[in-house]
Amino acid sequence: MFVDSHAHLDDKKYDTDRHIMLMRARGKGVSGIINVGYDIPSSVRSVVLAEEYDFIFAAVGIHPHDAADADEAALEQVRVLADHPKVVAIGEMGLDYYRNLSPRDIQQKVFRAQINLAREIKKPIIIHDRDAHGDVMQILKEENAGTNGGVLHCFSGSVEMARECIKMGFYISIAGPVTFKNAAKICDVATAVPLDRLLIETDAPYLTPEPYRGKRNESAYVVCVGERIAELRGMPAEELAEAISRNARELFGINIG
Repeated sequence: MFVDSHAHLDDKKYDTDRHIMLMRARGKGVSGIINVGYDIPSSVRSVVLAEEYDFIFAAVGIHPHDAADADEAALEQVRVLADHPKVVAIGEMGLDYYRNLSPRDIQQKVFRAQINLAREIKKPIIIHDRDAHGDVMQILKEENAGTNGGVLHCFSGSVEMARECIKMGFYISIAGPVTFKNAAKICDVATAVPLDRLLIETDAPYLTPEPYRGKRNESAYVVCVGERIAELRGMPAEELAEAISRNARELFGINIG
């Protein structure tokens, strides 16, 4: 029973078959899903989805792409939403220097603000990091961001970076690219991360794993990610799934199978 630790199943791409897609995930053995907000509307939708399904939990936050619009009122809305009993984390938050849709200094300011909010309300954080490893690591260290735990989602750094993150109190989440050809770097990470610090995800509807690459991603496909990592680590998929579920329960405080 794998846990999908990061998905966006409120996305409009699921509007015509969301319930069917979710039941397909359950049928494949997905015991829990963290649906992650990236702005205020998606955070609200995540909470609503979590209210509708007992195996779905929500995270609320502001993605670096939307940091330029994250005024004090928006941050207060995150705080209010975070009080909901099915909200288990703040995020996704972080830095994205690949697309630079918000100025970098604003991204950093909003990242720090959300870290401080999460620390205040004692919830873990979900971190987005794209082409910004150095600044992400600096901010995490300066803000003592691992106080309440968290996860670097869709990890794309090195084994050395993963180890530094783990020392700070974070989990490492591996997504669909671990199934791609020529994915040696993330495969190395997937084998090096201690089993008690590993999570997996789909980031659906994005980053669809093999053999479904090119199609819309969905939570059922987290099994492909888990099976590939189990293969890389030379262990039974069932044993890996048990460890992943235990890690998700401990980090997010969720009650899943």
